[in-house]
Amino acid sequence: MAKKRISRGKFDKLQKLSNDQGVIAALAIDQRGSMKRIMQAAAKKYGKEYSLDMVYEYKELVAQELTEYTSAILIDEELGFKGMKSKSKDSGLILSYEKTGYDADTVGRFPELLPDESLDRILEKGGDAAKVLIYYNPNDKDEINKVKHAFLERLGNEALAADIPVFVEIVTYDDNVPDGKSPEFAKEKPQLVLDSMKEFSKDKYHIDVLKAEIPVNWNYVAGYTKDGVDAVYSQDEVKQIFKDMNELVDRPFIYLSAGVPAETFREELTFAGESGNAYSGILGGRATWLDGVEVYAKDGREALIQWLDTQGKENVEELNDILAKYAKPWYAIYGGLDNIEVFDKDVMTD
Repeated sequence: MAKKRISRGKFDKLQKLSNDQGVIAALAIDQRGSMKRIMQAAAKKYGKEYSLDMVYEYKELVAQELTEYTSAILIDEELGFKGMKSKSKDSGLILSYEKTGYDADTVGRFPELLPDESLDRILEKGGDAAKVLIYYNPNDKDEINKVKHAFLERLGNEALAADIPVFVEIVTYDDNVPDGKSPEFAKEKPQLVLDSMKEFSKDKYHIDVLKAEIPVNWNYVAGYTKDGVDAVYSQDEVKQIFKDMNELVDRPFIYLSAGVPAETFREELTFAGESGNAYSGILGGRATWLDGVEVYAKDGREALIQWLDTQGKENVEELNDILAKYAKPWYAIYGGLDNIEVFDKDVMTD
């Protein structure tokens, strides 16, 4: 295997974002629009008056209490500015760089960066990496996907210039099957995820870490379905899908929890690991902290701290145990640390 060349800035920051085993064991709480809706619903349920201060404090406390047990945190500055300050100093910082959501009135779900942000500014704020989410359907019309490809090419080149890692989160969709929880979409999902990861592994995008979806809908895996639900995939098919991912991706990839319950996320990661899937960690979000929202809305700050220090910590540590058993170091995909050539940008040659 040829040596992999990585700039000093990117290499050092990827190491900062990883644990002692080189695994990215990260917490995600960068939700914005959905976070407001979740908190509003919880406040209404318990007869409390909702305010944005509740979201600010919630993110602050999650970062404060849980980053002691994670290698990094993904957070947004808009609602998570307090969390940026309260996180453990030993935990790396990944900042969201894209605007939340998309224009539902325009076909294509096009991405857009925060208008008042840049990668240099993220570095100045102490960021160790930037995250950009892109909605992607590899089967979309060329005029849609060419825009998204160009968008990520520009992002990758900005990251090269700023010397900062970029994490790209791929969320697949099909406008012809709008119910993403349906068995019809579940049948499509493996192809959508695998083809998307293959595309964005191309060198022209300069993506450092792919933040990937679990490539199946776990609710339709034989042996894991609820009563009365027909399976879409056999376990052997799912094992093969996880193996196929290894052949399609030539850079580190990690999994997002996608809002599934904590137990489901653990099942997914364990099954992937037992299938030989070479993932390099997680950015675990709602599976880690979602149940704490109602605790906070009902009983306030101190009750949430107690929940985070017990159930929240347990959620993180259970995931860490799975990662310790199955996840591969981010540099393993390049043949290990000995096969990486780290260079300083100012002496880079063609």
